[in-house]
Amino acid sequence: MKQDAFPPRAEARPETLVTHGISRQDDYGWLRADNWQEVMRDPSVLDADIRAYLEAENAFQESQMAATKELQETLFGEMRGRIKEDDSSVPSPDGPYAYALKYETGGQQPIFFRTPRDGGKETVLLHGDKEAEGKAYFKIGAASQSPDHKLLAWAYDDKGSEYYSMQLRDIESGKDLDYRIEDTGGGGVFCADSKFVFYIRLDDNHRPSKLFRHEIGTDPANDVLVYEEKDSGFFMGVGKTQSGDTILIDIHDHETSEVWMIPANRPETPPVLIAPRDTGVEYSVDDHGDTLYILTNLGDAEDFKIVTAPKATPGREFWTDLVPHKPGCLVLSHCVYKTFMTRLEREDGLPRIVIRRLTDNIEHSIAFDEEAYSLGAGGGYEFDTTTIRFTYSSMTTPSQTFDYNVETRERVLRKEQEVPSGHTASDYVTRRLMAPAEDGETVPVSILYRKDTKLDGSAPLLLYGYGSYGISIPASFNTNCLSLVDRGFVYAIAHMRGGKEKGFRWYKEGRREKKKNTFTDFIAAADHLVAEKFSGYDRIIAHGGSAGGMLMGAVANLAPEKFGGIIAEVPFVDVLATMLDDTLPLTPPEWPEWGNPITDKSAYEYIASYSPYDNVSAKDYPAILAVAGLTDPRVTYWEPAKWVAKLRAVKTDNSLLMLKTNMEAGHGGASGRFDRLKEVALVQAFALMVAGKA
Repeated sequence: MKQDAFPPRAEARPETLVTHGISRQDDYGWLRADNWQEVMRDPSVLDADIRAYLEAENAFQESQMAATKELQETLFGEMRGRIKEDDSSVPSPDGPYAYALKYETGGQQPIFFRTPRDGGKETVLLHGDKEAEGKAYFKIGAASQSPDHKLLAWAYDDKGSEYYSMQLRDIESGKDLDYRIEDTGGGGVFCADSKFVFYIRLDDNHRPSKLFRHEIGTDPANDVLVYEEKDSGFFMGVGKTQSGDTILIDIHDHETSEVWMIPANRPETPPVLIAPRDTGVEYSVDDHGDTLYILTNLGDAEDFKIVTAPKATPGREFWTDLVPHKPGCLVLSHCVYKTFMTRLEREDGLPRIVIRRLTDNIEHSIAFDEEAYSLGAGGGYEFDTTTIRFTYSSMTTPSQTFDYNVETRERVLRKEQEVPSGHTASDYVTRRLMAPAEDGETVPVSILYRKDTKLDGSAPLLLYGYGSYGISIPASFNTNCLSLVDRGFVYAIAHMRGGKEKGFRWYKEGRREKKKNTFTDFIAAADHLVAEKFSGYDRIIAHGGSAGGMLMGAVANLAPEKFGGIIAEVPFVDVLATMLDDTLPLTPPEWPEWGNPITDKSAYEYIASYSPYDNVSAKDYPAILAVAGLTDPRVTYWEPAKWVAKLRAVKTDNSLLMLKTNMEAGHGGASGRFDRLKEVALVQAFALMVAGKA
């Protein structure tokens, strides 16, 4: 697909950078605003030259896709038509009440409400649409009730920068207390008597570095610093065990963790360390009375095991195996209730829930028979219960919410995702293929298509990939992709190394010095789909976002001839420069994932060998759409801006290259549930343009 007008050109302002005695030239480093911290909080302070370039790119994208305006509106209407507008979640019981959220017809934001436990009049706790009035961007980060059910701690972001303001609402009056707590990482965690709330504050570099304890009704300036994490390489979170007995401070990067605990009924007690951080050892904690239940990879437990330890002596020397390590069976999470424990695990690429009775350790599991599916388990609010809630879906089956009695093993369907415009599962086929990689591994690929689609190589195909941080992409129901599938597309998800679809080993084989496996696995998936006649190279559109956007940039450099188009949303494409900049929010915690090029020359050289921006070269590229968010703290706007600028200057073809920057949003794009669909419609319209179906 060719450009039909002259695109904007960013001015080249060459800068020579030297690391480990190695020189590299960056012509577009000026697109990184020196005052980026201020821009996150107030986009209006962006440098005028940078703003002019981004707006010129936006205007070019608008002009190049002007002919698809009607198509975008049609796609938006289709996707919105698949959403039940007056939808609500299944209420979750908590003491005398049941809590839930819902949406009103036409509403963009959730409404949090509660009813008496056994049903009755609704009380609205937080009306997202009313709170969002007059704001270009608005996202609720968290909303949680206090144990005495009198207060609601809720947090919002109105810039897209993920600096959240937290407020405390008196539920009876419906009014917020007359102060806000600024620059938090999200919501708060209440102590047992509801007199204190714990929260994390972000520093100027957007790092969650300090945990505070706030006494309800007092000046936040007097809040007590409970814990400060001085190592910028670690994230911090605060939560509570399922029993509600223990407040947990979770310190972690991508391979190491450390947890501290505070008794919820003695919130002013100094935190107690469970086990000190030990590089490469991860663990997460739940509790039951005086016993800790710990999920860990300690020792040789690559796919994790569950151990117990006394609360009084929680150190590793007191850990005792409860659920032993089973190679190839990855334990993803666990949750402990009064009489049983659940764990979510994955084996052979498919998830299952295992229930273990605590009195005699007898186990049984919940699993399904489809070739590929997604399964999720939620903890709920209650500890003393015999019911768990889980969700199930597949690429053809809308999401179903079940309540499951662990004693009777009765499964009750509480909610099934409605598709108001209609959905007939039997019209579609979902499959799981195994694509051979060049080193002998096989890469799982999940596929969805209409059963009347001809599989003779003529169908266009959208191939989605992520492949980082050990994140597995579920084969779940996605109403949005039906707009492509119903137009003859095959929709495919490549589960490359870098995720955990085939166990923890699959993750280790796709990070740091083995990161290139992620890219070659994705290309192997494309090769296999062509060999099996699902599509042809000129009709495959690759799609990824964030770290998956880095994948897009890498495969564009490695095998541009194997893709008709590439969609890179908030793409992490300037990997080397970002990993060399330790002032950025995510850089130090990311070094375990990518390597530290500041201290390690071999890490520098390896990252430099694949970093998409650094490897753009003079050759033909497929049509590319890049999408950015101006206030994105995760993948800063200048990464895709620099990448597109360099591609424009270097590539040898006239294929369509566009950059769309959302000037009022961050990493997740637009915040409203319908506004976000407009961005999806834009991406799909591009895919249809490339496929010749626009």
